[in-house]
Formats: sequence, C-alpha cells, structure tokens
Amino acid sequence: MGFIELFFIALGLSMDAFAVSVTNGMCAKNVKLGWTFMIALTFGLFQGIMPAIGYFLGQTFTAYVTHFDHVIALVLLGIIGGKMLFEAIKEKDSDACDSVGMKLTLNALLVQGLATSIDALAVGVSFSAMRANIVASAAFIALVTFVCCFAGVFIGKRFGAVLTRKAEIAGGIILIGIGLKIFIEHTFFGG
Repeated sequence: MGFIELFFIALGLSMDAFAVSVTNGMCAKNVKLGWTFMIALTFGLFQGIMPAIGYFLGQTFTAYVTHFDHVIALVLLGIIGGKMLFEAIKEKDSDACDSVGMKLTLNALLVQGLATSIDALAVGVSFSAMRANIVASAAFIALVTFVCCFAGVFIGKRFGAVLTRKAEIAGGIILIGIGLKIFIEHTFFGG
C-alpha cells in the first residue's frame, strides 16, 4: 500500500470524527482552545489505536486468508464506506444540535472517540491481510485525524451543520474507492 492510498484511507476514516468535531464546535458552549486540542487528541488516539488492535487480531488468521486479502479489503472498506454513506443520507433531515449550548464532558468525548473509531478496527484487519506497516500506518491515521478534528471544531464554530453530512459522504466514497482500487490492482494486475 502506497502513501497516497494510506492518506485517503486515513482521510476517509477521519470523516466520522471530523463530523462529530464540527458538531462539538457548533453545539458545545464550553469548547475553547483546550477542549479543541482534547477533542482532536482523543479522536486521533482512538483512530490510531483501533487499526493496531485490528491488525494484531487479524494476524491470528492472516496465514489462512493471504490469497483473499484484496477481497477482504474490498468487503471491509466497502461496508465501512457504505455505512458512512447510508448514515449521512439517512440523517439528512436531522438537526445536528438538538440542544444548542450543550456542555461537552470528558466521558462524552471518550464515548464519541470510541464510537467513531470502530470502523478503524476493521481497517486494521485488512491492513493485516495486506501486511502493511501497522506502526507507521496507525501513527499516520492518528495524525491525519488529529489535524482534521482540530480544524473541524473551528469549522463547526464558524459554519455549522452544512459540512457535517458532506464530510461523511466524502469519507464513505473515499473508502469504497480505495477498496475497489485494491481489489482491481490485486485481481487484474497481480499487485
């Protein structure tokens, strides 16, 4: 897997966390610079740790699925991307801020971090099947997510709900596209 593919996977995975960061910036009255850093750090850490966990879980059965690694990548990334698309489209009429002025707590932030990073666990399994460098990949995903979420809070304060759904749609399309690219390369070009 090349740098460009990893970048787009990281960007795609970070879109759920970005969308929640935008919402936190838009809705939470206590989100200042310190909280902005905590939001970005929390999402970045969760997005970095989950692929590593998935990778090591995947190592237990990688020897059995080596010939199907490209199919696994296609299925997992397709499911994750499809889920993101479905949720973004399904929630088109919902109001991002049901209670404007909510107060963000550390517990709520940790739950958000976990909820938005579950998809990264499955990506870690596909990284295992592709024999990717998990330390570099997980660190890069964490960094991209940190940057996206840090910016997301400020964007939420400024522009609000307009971008939240579009970010999730873009993330879903990116992940599905990467899955298709890996599948096509391995199937037709022996990548």
